[in-house]
Amino acid sequence: MLFLFKYIDDLIGKGFEWYIILELMMYASATNVAMALPLSVLLSSIMTYGSLGENYELVAIKSAGISLRRAMAPMLIVITLLSITAFVFSDYMLPKANLKYYSLLYDARQQKSANFLPEGVFSSSFPGYSIRVKKKDPDGQTLHDIIIYTKNAAENNTDVLLAKEGKMYRTPKGGFLVLKLKDGVQYSEESPQGSFFVRQRLKRFRFKETEQKFDISGLKLHRTDEAGFKSALQMMDLKQLKDSEELSRRQADSGLKVNFRLISAYIKFFNIPMRSTAVKKYVPASGNALSRLKINEQVSALTNASSEVRSIQDLVKNRSDRDKDLSNNIRRAILEYQKKFTLSAACIALFLIGAPLGAIIRKGGLGLPVVVSVIFFLIFYIITTIGEKSVKDGDLSPILGSWVAIAIITPIGIFLSYKAATDSVIFDTELYKRFFTKLFKRKATA
Repeated sequence: MLFLFKYIDDLIGKGFEWYIILELMMYASATNVAMALPLSVLLSSIMTYGSLGENYELVAIKSAGISLRRAMAPMLIVITLLSITAFVFSDYMLPKANLKYYSLLYDARQQKSANFLPEGVFSSSFPGYSIRVKKKDPDGQTLHDIIIYTKNAAENNTDVLLAKEGKMYRTPKGGFLVLKLKDGVQYSEESPQGSFFVRQRLKRFRFKETEQKFDISGLKLHRTDEAGFKSALQMMDLKQLKDSEELSRRQADSGLKVNFRLISAYIKFFNIPMRSTAVKKYVPASGNALSRLKINEQVSALTNASSEVRSIQDLVKNRSDRDKDLSNNIRRAILEYQKKFTLSAACIALFLIGAPLGAIIRKGGLGLPVVVSVIFFLIFYIITTIGEKSVKDGDLSPILGSWVAIAIITPIGIFLSYKAATDSVIFDTELYKRFFTKLFKRKATA
């Protein structure tokens, strides 16, 4: 649904085959696993243990001498295996799915619209022609009041065709669009032939029926080389992300050496020699050094100095921007590297929240468990998004920004597990109702 809402305008009316849309949706589903899998673990664990609590099966388990921790142990093993599978998926399958998805989506968005001849406007879908159709019938093929301009800059756009009615259809192989026109006229002006014949001639050709053929082979979906998308961090596995980070670090380190060489020529006069045979007393020059020069020499010296300063400023700015880009690449590479692990950790952390929550609220089905799971998942998702944005802006360490959501919700899960194991009534509304009733009675008597 997220994919359709986001890209429906880029896909509608472009004449894609059904399998292209299906392929895009399949790859989009794979890229959304990182968001859907933790939510599904949270929701399913709340529903499962909530249903066990609602049907008093947890009571039966506890009466048999089995603690809640022991009852959760088999599911914890299953979730651990699921987390390992999620890590393998994020390291091996997700980069390939991202590569297929973004390359195909790029080609689909670059594809021109299949609505070649919209009503009431001049369409330039066909190179060398500008076509206007005043009205279309509901069948989408019958056209009325057609104007076709032939665009030729060398001949000053002198050809125009008008027809009252027509039909359009594609050739069997889809390489051409054919317009079968009826009751029309074509005007053409010929350029002067030589200096001795300066007058132009107008040709008028009336027809009862004619055909115009337009090449549409260039409007088909053309796939670009996927190798052009492999440099994006989302398309890399752990080893490639590590190599990308090291490459950016080496480039940043080499830039520091270049920056030092940039200013080393200007500080050479401040270098102190290692050995000095004689120590001379420094006598500062009296007055301004420029005052001893002539006017034209002063202007030349100031002009050269200002030009040198501007040159250094431009170089320093360019290299500062390059260093910022490299630092940003390093942070993003570390962030993507850590996200391979946070997906697995999120499944375990949200299970530690979902299972005890289900045992506490004792409600199964798709009612209260959905509401509770969405609330906790939104908290987790918002913290994750804020952490990732802070990392990209350079305000937070990549490792801290990647794991901050896990570090916050894991203690909550441990606390809820403890409360569930001790039969806590933390979500009992009657308890809070009695508490506030007593509180208000005390205030009234006071």
